[in-house]
Amino acid sequence: MTASSAAMKTIDSVELQPFRAAYAPADKPLVEALLKEAAGDPVTEKLIDQRARGYIEDMRSVQVGLGGVEDFMREFGLTTREGLAMMVLAEALLRVPDAKTADKLIEDKLAAARFDDPSGPKSDTWLVSASSWALGVTSRLLHPGDTPQSILSSLVKRMGMPTVRVATRKAMRLLGHQFVLGETIQKALERAKGQEAKGYRYSYDMLGEGARTAADAERYFKSYANAIEAIGKAAGDKKLPDRPGISVKLSALHPRYQAVNGERVRDELLPKLRELAQMARDRNLNFTIDAEEADRLEISLDVIAALLTDPVTEGWEGFGLAVQAYQKRGIHVIDWLVNAARKTNRRMMVRLVKGAYWDTEIKHAQENGAEGYPVFSRKAATDLSYLCCAKRMLAARDVLYPQFATHNALTVAQIIELAGGKAEGYEFQRLHGMGESLYKSVCERDGFPCRIYAPVGGHKDLLAYLVRRLLENGANSSFVTIVGDASVKVEDMLKRPVEVLDNGHHAVNRSIPMPKDLYGDSRRNSDGVEFGCAAERSELVTGMARTKAPFTEAGPLGKGLGTGGDANPVFAPMDGTTKVGTVRFADPETAKKAVEVAQKGFESWSRKPVETRAAALEKLGDLLEANRDRLMTILSMEAGKCLTDGIAEIREAVDFCRYYAAEARSLFGEGRLMPGPTGEEDRYRYRGRGVFVCISPWNFPLAIYLGQ
Repeated sequence: MTASSAAMKTIDSVELQPFRAAYAPADKPLVEALLKEAAGDPVTEKLIDQRARGYIEDMRSVQVGLGGVEDFMREFGLTTREGLAMMVLAEALLRVPDAKTADKLIEDKLAAARFDDPSGPKSDTWLVSASSWALGVTSRLLHPGDTPQSILSSLVKRMGMPTVRVATRKAMRLLGHQFVLGETIQKALERAKGQEAKGYRYSYDMLGEGARTAADAERYFKSYANAIEAIGKAAGDKKLPDRPGISVKLSALHPRYQAVNGERVRDELLPKLRELAQMARDRNLNFTIDAEEADRLEISLDVIAALLTDPVTEGWEGFGLAVQAYQKRGIHVIDWLVNAARKTNRRMMVRLVKGAYWDTEIKHAQENGAEGYPVFSRKAATDLSYLCCAKRMLAARDVLYPQFATHNALTVAQIIELAGGKAEGYEFQRLHGMGESLYKSVCERDGFPCRIYAPVGGHKDLLAYLVRRLLENGANSSFVTIVGDASVKVEDMLKRPVEVLDNGHHAVNRSIPMPKDLYGDSRRNSDGVEFGCAAERSELVTGMARTKAPFTEAGPLGKGLGTGGDANPVFAPMDGTTKVGTVRFADPETAKKAVEVAQKGFESWSRKPVETRAAALEKLGDLLEANRDRLMTILSMEAGKCLTDGIAEIREAVDFCRYYAAEARSLFGEGRLMPGPTGEEDRYRYRGRGVFVCISPWNFPLAIYLGQ
């Protein structure tokens, strides 16, 4: 046995079942079940109200503002032109290649914003004031009409754009300072000392939004390794859980961290991850695997299962992961973790979060033509799920060390009362730059332990993270947004999910259409495959296996046409030897007859009612979906398509059929006659144009040819 294989030896007597749960179950039945589980007794609910009210009043009594980014978001929320411009600009600047393009982008995005509007709300905290100044200068430069001298204004606009760009970037850095603890781990550790003196713990997050190349993955690995060494040296002699830690993204350690690469990812990623875990264990640090998008949940837990059965986690209580409560599978993840921890005799740290990728998950499901959404569509349902997950975690403190990440005073009060009012066997967590006023009471005054999740990295890596955090915490319904608004009553912030969800009757956000209904009444979205769900992957691959080569014997098609010339073999591009079918090429005479046959067909086809033709197109789309597995096999073997590309092509073909059917009804349907050149109705203004010759491209043989 080699040294590496010995290091990867698992616990032979323990076999963990892979995590598998319904990917996107219906909201209403799930919410109704969670409401029953979350129901509390009147005495506890009254204690929760009292405690939460006290925290809210403490936060509102702070004279200098809530602190940090919360003040900025309250001043320039996402519902204002200024806030929206800020988010768009921050995200887009990440991709700006040069100063000239940056100038144009800033001019376009900030021209309508007035950060210096004297009639707007004012804040006395330095963050809002400084950011307002930088962006206010920009707005004035981009509003020539605001000055009486148009010529001078034009000159300032033309000559001042570099200044505008500098001012905007300074505003971004100002926000970055609030969100990032330090540009390097050494600077972050030094800056953390002030909060550690007040009793806070830290989990350091090395910024990076996922590796795209092997070089990226290696760079992130070294960044994590260096950070673990530095954190370990600065950690002192305290014991877990009162020690710092590090948060690791699996997508940063492998450039192909996707479900379709599950086995490859596991085999290539595990040695690297185990090496980092060993380093953290040697220094007795908290080592947390961060949660990412829903389609990576199953493969993430497969990797975690492998580590739980590995000797590296034996006897070490610092290993853990983050769980997202906005995922409908959240409670099932907790149950799986509790069972896995007990079977392997491990005690894990588990960070419970509400979730930071909600917009991405919604759009991903819509684009993929999913059956439903993997996340709740109403925030109250996420809060409900969080509470149920918390209950299960607190009940399993023999094998879990719960870490409750929240900036919501009501959620904090619920956790404390569920734990019997004691600060034993769990901790809270907050983001660096957020929740400061809340945890002054919770942690510094009341003594409940709190860990600060602190990003570390440069400003370029910050921007994508910044946008995600502001979107996550900047919505109208966010506690962070409304707590500083005196017009919002405390009672409104104490409403429980059962009230908002109306006992499950309002479990679904009706403003968000289901993925299949994305295009409304005009057409149905094409069916997709969620590759992050093992059950759907298995169904597709099993169906594809039923189609055997050779698939087709292609030749001239049409009434009265011959079979063509000799049968020529077609081979799969993967090896050049697997025969997937044959093709008989038409001679010039056959080609001429084919055009004649098509022209005769066009005459009768063009006279059919629009509904008949539209229905035929829709039927073709339905047949493409019904024959999905066979088409996938042919695309794979004949055109070299991978699974994701094959599904994308079939869906594009189906969408063509349904889109053109909808357009036909719109353009040719009843009441759609167009006035002709003489003013009379000309029913042939929009009409079929006859017979075309189309050549199928090798890389999209189905979708582009059908589209033509």
